[in-house]
Amino acid sequence: MGASAVVLCLVLQLMQEVKASVGNCIPRKTVKYQTLNVEMFVKEGLSNVSALLVDEETDRLFVGGRDVISALDLNNISRETAREHWFATQERQLECIRRGKDKIRCQNYILVLHKINDSHVYVCGTNAYHPLCDHMVIQRTKMHLQGRAEESRGKCPFEPTLKYASVFVDGAFYSATSNNFLGTEPIILRSMQNPVRTEFKTSWLKCFVGMEIVPESEFSPDGDDDKIYVFFTETAVEFEFYDKILVSRIARICKGDLGGKRLLQRRWTSFLKARLSCSVPELNFHFNIIQDIFFLRRRKWQDSIFYGIFSQQWGRLDTSAVCAYSMASIREAFSKGSYRGPITVEHSHVRWMVFRGEVPVPRPGACIDNFARNLGYNTSSDLPDKVLQFARDHPLMDGSVNPIGERPALLKRSSNYTRIVVDRVTGLDKQTYDVMFLGTDDGYLHKAFNCDGEMFIVEELQLFLSPEPVQFLQLSAKKGMLYVGALSAVVQLPVSGCQRYKHCLDCILARDPYCAWSQAAQACVLLSDQSADTKNLIQNVKYGDASSCLSVGIEIGILLNVEFHVKYLFTLGNNVHLKCVPLSNLARVVWKFNGSRIRDEDSKYLLYDGGIAIFNATAAETGFYDCLSVEKSKAKEFFITVARYALYAQQNATKQKSVGSQKENLVLKLLCAGFALLFFFLFIWNFYKGHISLPWRIRETSSKDTNADLENPELTTERSEAVRESSAVQADMS
Repeated sequence: MGASAVVLCLVLQLMQEVKASVGNCIPRKTVKYQTLNVEMFVKEGLSNVSALLVDEETDRLFVGGRDVISALDLNNISRETAREHWFATQERQLECIRRGKDKIRCQNYILVLHKINDSHVYVCGTNAYHPLCDHMVIQRTKMHLQGRAEESRGKCPFEPTLKYASVFVDGAFYSATSNNFLGTEPIILRSMQNPVRTEFKTSWLKCFVGMEIVPESEFSPDGDDDKIYVFFTETAVEFEFYDKILVSRIARICKGDLGGKRLLQRRWTSFLKARLSCSVPELNFHFNIIQDIFFLRRRKWQDSIFYGIFSQQWGRLDTSAVCAYSMASIREAFSKGSYRGPITVEHSHVRWMVFRGEVPVPRPGACIDNFARNLGYNTSSDLPDKVLQFARDHPLMDGSVNPIGERPALLKRSSNYTRIVVDRVTGLDKQTYDVMFLGTDDGYLHKAFNCDGEMFIVEELQLFLSPEPVQFLQLSAKKGMLYVGALSAVVQLPVSGCQRYKHCLDCILARDPYCAWSQAAQACVLLSDQSADTKNLIQNVKYGDASSCLSVGIEIGILLNVEFHVKYLFTLGNNVHLKCVPLSNLARVVWKFNGSRIRDEDSKYLLYDGGIAIFNATAAETGFYDCLSVEKSKAKEFFITVARYALYAQQNATKQKSVGSQKENLVLKLLCAGFALLFFFLFIWNFYKGHISLPWRIRETSSKDTNADLENPELTTERSEAVRESSAVQADMS
């Protein structure tokens, strides 16, 4: 076999392993809506939920909807503490309809909610395709708009369904959205202080999904500036292809950017953008459309991580990927990478080529730092024209920002992720785990993490009774709560439901960093609620090794005996069906009959999802059937008995019934014999006393009386007369 053939075999093997890992990355547990304990805010008048704002300082959750803003209790969102309506005027709605928009969209959708301080929230709405922003004043259980609404082109989208991004930083409002009614002029804008915006390019800046500030000036030895990072998707200009290729981008601007003096006046001088790479190269899986972004902030900004959800433009459109990016790789792409710029070739055809010439000093697109100040450039308006010209003509970096590990942290088929938040949790082993919470387009929430390159989904939760896309997802790490917004409802649920795991094995195999098994309480408990003494707790997030649940000396493979069994009567010759569901989606079922394992190849049985079928059952099939849930974790198998049946043949029951009937008949016969004997003794006693005469003696007495009457006629006549008198008296009385 040649070297090329060996390489090909290795590549194919790797592809199969990766495909298997993608296919097998299924949630361990599925929790349906009916068994999920959540708080929900559903109220008349609330529709088209379009913004969420978590305020941990005042214990409020602000919800923006169509024509309304609600303030909810952060501890229990079913309790609304205040409400404020904000309607578009009738004139504005009529104008919107005249311009071709439908009546429903020609209302005021609250899309922007930003906290300014404990008493003020910055609010923006579409206002029937004429965006307005205002300040909302918060006073305990009341809130009201100041009534000083200002026109907000570029701050808030015109279109309610258009994706956008914004942040509020030190009195300045940064926004990324469309700047016109038609949605054809994308813009990144700073308003309220030193207004600056991007240049307008028709192919740029489409589909904004996120904007974050990174305090890179903190403890910076170079006197660097804070950065604003923007995430979006746009049509690629650097690739030549028969079809338009979409790419995900990360753009960077400097917080202290004031624009240029002659060139780029009121335009960003620091605007640069780079491609975000999220792919599985060996499988040619390229996830080039970014759906959402989350910034996991750490105490040191250098340790912070961006997590993004990506989907494919072509291929399997039902596959989602999560990629994580370090600040080091992002900084390197912008501070050390080469630039690309447009070059006209072949009759006005433009190609974006890598710039190979000398780059001006100070570096174009860089923030003002100590190096620039030493050269006499204290603000962006001081920069020379050649630097500004270069920055304007070369906004695209050549290199891409690659994810941590050079591959996705999570790949999931048959799921379209829409929103993501990430929480960093410290386990019992003192290791930290980045737990991802992912909303889907059918109303589920996945909890997942990546441990040393292994993808693991702890559980999936059905948040809504009917499929509904997760539109918003907010995390309160302080409360340990998640807040999920769909079009018609808001849901509150804890970051973990440890109480759902009833057995030690189930708790440990879940590998949930939030949960541990308490040997003292014999329950799965929230780790953060436990005291500093953790000797009594069991957890194994990294490997899911539940060996600690077993007694010393017992080999791996435990049978947790159920306390009761189900009695099952069957008729000889019939088929018997016994139900059983494994403990998790990762477990398989093993059946045992009177302690011996039932094999798949046994033609007497049919093993299927949900149970077992016993064909043409005979008396030999009577006995005990055990259903065991078997789950494998790091080459070890763990067994839990989840069902036990005791089978009895119907004829046995008939025999038992026949024996019972014989006993009843015997008792009845004995009672009858007793009554007969008692009657006989009573008859003899009455005869002895003379209360009863024999029949022939009665006849003898009658004959004697007759003879006496014949011998004495007078007595007979007297008797006849007495009888006639008695009859006459009875006639007179009647």
